[in-house]
Amino acid sequence: MGARTKYRKRALDVLFESEMQGLSLGGSLPERLVTNHPPINAYTVTLVEGVAENQERIDAVLSQHARGWTLDRMPGVDRNLLRVAAFEILFTEDVPDAVAVSEAVELARELSTDDSPSFVAGVLGAVIEGKAAQSA
Repeated sequence: MGARTKYRKRALDVLFESEMQGLSLGGSLPERLVTNHPPINAYTVTLVEGVAENQERIDAVLSQHARGWTLDRMPGVDRNLLRVAAFEILFTEDVPDAVAVSEAVELARELSTDDSPSFVAGVLGAVIEGKAAQSA
């Protein structure tokens, strides 16, 4: 597992944990930074804070492209994987869109349901198409 893959997985852990504890998105990050177990890298912090700061826009984009699925109805792992990847697609310049999708699909394969990898790939493909249409 590559370094950035680990950082994405840690970001997913923090986001999922925050939801399960009824905290705001990323609300468990300060405690995780204090304990630093497992270690929290700067890129993990960037992802968690970026998702939290842009949650409204990210969730709106995901809702638009997740045909037939509301965010609340999605498995928590899928929802937060999509948020991390959508943040990288929409708000970062140093991660190619295809890498964000590939990483999210691989984590979905490892951590979620059998149907999740294709679902995640489909939603993120639509996000990329929507981004391209807005740029044109």
